[in-house]
Amino acid sequence: MPEPTTANTSLLRKLDEQLARLTELQESMNDPAVLSNSARLVAISKEAGKLEPVVGRYRDYKAAASEVANLQELIASKADREMAELAELELPDAAAKANLMLENLKDEFIAADDNAIESFFMELRAGTGGDEAALFVGDLYEMYRKYCDAHGWRFDVSDFSQSERGGFKELIATVKGNGAYRHMQFEAGGHRVQRVPETETQGRIHTSAATVAVLPELPDVKIEIATKDVEEFGCRGGGPGGQNVNKVETGWYIKHKPSGIQFKMTEHKSQTQNKERAWALLRATLYETERQKQHAAQMGTRKAMMGSGDRSARIRTYNFPQNRCTDHRLGGEGGGEKNFNLDQIMLGNLDPLVDALLDLDKQQKLENL
Repeated sequence: MPEPTTANTSLLRKLDEQLARLTELQESMNDPAVLSNSARLVAISKEAGKLEPVVGRYRDYKAAASEVANLQELIASKADREMAELAELELPDAAAKANLMLENLKDEFIAADDNAIESFFMELRAGTGGDEAALFVGDLYEMYRKYCDAHGWRFDVSDFSQSERGGFKELIATVKGNGAYRHMQFEAGGHRVQRVPETETQGRIHTSAATVAVLPELPDVKIEIATKDVEEFGCRGGGPGGQNVNKVETGWYIKHKPSGIQFKMTEHKSQTQNKERAWALLRATLYETERQKQHAAQMGTRKAMMGSGDRSARIRTYNFPQNRCTDHRLGGEGGGEKNFNLDQIMLGNLDPLVDALLDLDKQQKLENL
């Protein structure tokens, strides 16, 4: 059985919550009120579909863990010596199977949100170093393009600005593919290059910098409005020329208390229609507000990722004279920095480096559970 670590306990608790949520969703899909509401049914089905893969594997793990527990009970009871001996033989394989299933669950649980991102923008910009920095952006572009090609991901350049010597002052690409964001999100930050420029006659090593931003495309925003957050009631209508004024309550007033947004809808002669239009307008307004908020957050994220473009703000150093690529996030406390073969990295063979970053990300996220 897996060691009862804090991370394992937290993960299993989260998976229990997802299992309970999926069960709740599946039961609600048999509710006539849900079946008659197509929008709600679609939303529930979509959420359930997102949970099913991980929850299905969690159910398989629970069955495997239960089998391990049964074998352990047989061994401990010693009521039937022959069965206990048989259980002792089966236990190692059963425990190994359960452990492997749990490790795979960790990977899938951690990657679920990242894998849901189907496409993202990648911005490469030259920083300190003039033309040499622009040439380095060109090298990074080729590196990422080859890496994406090797994995079958689309890498489409949407905008670029070339420098006089053939590099790029800036380049923006759209990347699409299963798992692309999960693997490439760690490229965001400052990249430093150390090499002898072609124009350097004395053989001196120059240091230049480039910055990379990785920005997932904004997903559809689903607005869920709690009834307790809404104040609404019928009101007197008031069309042009005073028709229906002070006679019949055909209008509808609605107020979203958390945001303070309020409407008085009197467009139609039917109060039912005005109520529907008031709710539709409230949803649309909250959607746009949330979209703008997310856009502002993305721009803030982009600014943080791009940094100042100077030599000090860096996640990685590319040292050409020593054929060494150093990622400054790897190695752990007191473990130094991890180095990779630069020739292979520039050819787009990023898997060893990215795998190390994925392991670090997994460890950190499990600790944060």
